[in-house]
Amino acid sequence: MEDEEIEKALFAYLKKKGFWQTERALQEEQSRISSATLTETALCRSERGPALYHDGYSKLRTWAYGSLDLYKHELLRVLYPVFIHCFMDIIADGHMQEARAFFQSFREDHELMHLRDLRKLEGILSPSHLEEMELARSLRHSKVNIKLCEYSYTLLLQYLRKAQSFTMLEVINEHINFEVSSGQPVSITDDLDVLALVGNNQDLAKQVNQKEVHWGLLEDTVEERLEKTLSDSEKVEGENKDMDVDDNKKRPADVGKQGASSKKLKKDKIVGAMGKGVRSETSTVSLAPRVKPELTLPIMSNEMEQSILNDLRNRVQLNSMALPSICLYTFVNTHHGLNCVSISSDGSLLSGGFSDSSLKVWDMSKMGQPLKAGPHSLGESESAPSELLVGLEEGKRAYTLFQGHSGPVYSSSFCPTGEFILSSSSDSTIRLWSTKLNANLVCYKGHNYPVWDVQFGPLGHYFVSASHDRTARIWSMDRIQPLRIMAGHLSDVDCVRWHANCNYIATGSSDKTVRLWDVQSGESVRIFIGHRSMVLSLAMSPDGRYMASGDEDGIVMIWDLSTGRCVTPLLGHNTCIWSLAFSCEGNIVASGSADSTVKLWDVTSSNKAAKLDDIKGSTSSRLRLLKVFATRSTPVYTLQFSRRNMLFAAGAFSGDI
Repeated sequence: MEDEEIEKALFAYLKKKGFWQTERALQEEQSRISSATLTETALCRSERGPALYHDGYSKLRTWAYGSLDLYKHELLRVLYPVFIHCFMDIIADGHMQEARAFFQSFREDHELMHLRDLRKLEGILSPSHLEEMELARSLRHSKVNIKLCEYSYTLLLQYLRKAQSFTMLEVINEHINFEVSSGQPVSITDDLDVLALVGNNQDLAKQVNQKEVHWGLLEDTVEERLEKTLSDSEKVEGENKDMDVDDNKKRPADVGKQGASSKKLKKDKIVGAMGKGVRSETSTVSLAPRVKPELTLPIMSNEMEQSILNDLRNRVQLNSMALPSICLYTFVNTHHGLNCVSISSDGSLLSGGFSDSSLKVWDMSKMGQPLKAGPHSLGESESAPSELLVGLEEGKRAYTLFQGHSGPVYSSSFCPTGEFILSSSSDSTIRLWSTKLNANLVCYKGHNYPVWDVQFGPLGHYFVSASHDRTARIWSMDRIQPLRIMAGHLSDVDCVRWHANCNYIATGSSDKTVRLWDVQSGESVRIFIGHRSMVLSLAMSPDGRYMASGDEDGIVMIWDLSTGRCVTPLLGHNTCIWSLAFSCEGNIVASGSADSTVKLWDVTSSNKAAKLDDIKGSTSSRLRLLKVFATRSTPVYTLQFSRRNMLFAAGAFSGDI
């Protein structure tokens, strides 16, 4: 029996028998023992002091670095959470100078992987900051999950007992949760996934990721109809071929030659009309399972459907040997006023959101035409003459100016037809504009803080927003109130993306996680853990199975939506990933970064490369990097593959002209 159960039984017996004096004496004894224990604990904490933290961590660090190479990379994972909690415990005890000295002594060990967190924690100057700072508060009220093999875990326990490092043992017990696995140590390439902050419910991510995700494409899509058209054409061509063969047997040899040449001409016409690369691409997409939409989707106009079919017929098939053509639009003289850029699905329209609360849209078909005020570069400064010609007739300036927000514009998104554009701002509103009427149509209010991102759905009508209020919200163009509110992130929701079948929405957050949400229920169905800094960009593969996410450290991660696991991290950029885009076949992903480069990655070989890494210990990202396109000094804000598989990019030139 437990001590509490024994005490309850004893008091019940004394009360039943009427031994009230004995009961009172026992209660007084218990109170005396309890107060003595609390006093002893307080004395121990005060006697522990900063010196014991410094000495205990230093010895643990020396032991971890001196352990066997096979287990060293696992044991070193323990050091970072122990380090930050020792630092915060010293701060909590009021020893500010000692805490600063401790922090500076060992911070160099962790700067490579946790530099941004260290810079934030460095700003803690008093015990009150531990509760005021969001990062420190989440660290102190959460545990860290660390994966260790069974032998590494045994080695750690043996060291703590032998060294009698009770201070380190207390920190580890209070703030670290070990996931012990049998067998060999976890691969060193999996380090991105072994250390992650979790909330009070440590099994939340596991429970969520057990839900079923229907990642397929919608039924009766334009691609399916094109596939059917191609199949019918090939069937007719096959029948004609058989007829030609029969006729050639009956005709003379010269007539047979004429028939063969005419047949070849007919085949060339069909291939030219339908496009050589469409067949293999559409058959690849058709392998994805088909699902029914959970939202009432808008009906596509015949004109739009015909436009898509024409683009699909003229689509160029991409692979590792046939890379896309890239068109880069560069804004100059923006004076750090440009916050966001978006490109329409066909690349004909370009929008920019500025810090002066304006949204500007350029029609690329009119670029390069002479203006009466004189030619100017894309994105001229506010003092340029063309910026002042707001009242002139259309066609006499390079852009269309939209004004209505009362704060900086942080995001914009074109609908699939290009007829409408959304913008979000620090004024906590979202505005819908008409590119034909050049007017504001609706102002959507619902968020309480700045709206960082807004994205139209794949078929238009519906859109989703992400905000500083830690929520993402689903809207429709015909309602001024949100249809769904998706809450669960522990910090800002920085970016959002729709799934290809419109049934799911992905959100990236400053809490270093990515979540997948069901649009019907508004519940999270996947939590992707692995990033070590805020997630800034997302992209969905055309077949809907994979998702790419980019973070502030320049790491791109490819996720399998069905399992919730990372297929592979792509390492190559050295700073923020602002934009990601999959090619129409889904075998190439492009990443645009603040390091002024666009990189193309071959994602089809990710599984093979991951297996090779486990065997050879090589860097898989080098195997998948196809090409690097470097700009002179233009951080890339956005990327967009057109329906014809041309890659459009845009950014703001950061140098002087």
